[in-house]
Amino acid sequence: MSHIDMCASHDLSREDAQSAADQLAGDLANKFDINWGWSGDHIHFERTGVDGTITVREHEIRITARLGMLLIFLKPRIEEEITTYLAEHFGCTFS
Repeated sequence: MSHIDMCASHDLSREDAQSAADQLAGDLANKFDINWGWSGDHIHFERTGVDGTITVREHEIRITARLGMLLIFLKPRIEEEITTYLAEHFGCTFS
């Protein structure tokens, strides 16, 4: 099993950051048939081979995921897509 742990800084309001995370989760659900839902300021997502959380804070979005054996080789591509998506659509910078 492999893990993704990415943290992005943003200048969005909390509401806009939650909207950004909501759009990201919706896009992932459409592309990869992922089930997801909000619990407080966390989005939990899962499907066969992956599960994780998107946490939205005042100036930070943190994405964590556990990848199953079949997705380990896609980890760099998944991280790249997350980085690109948040940078392009929401002006996030990653630490």
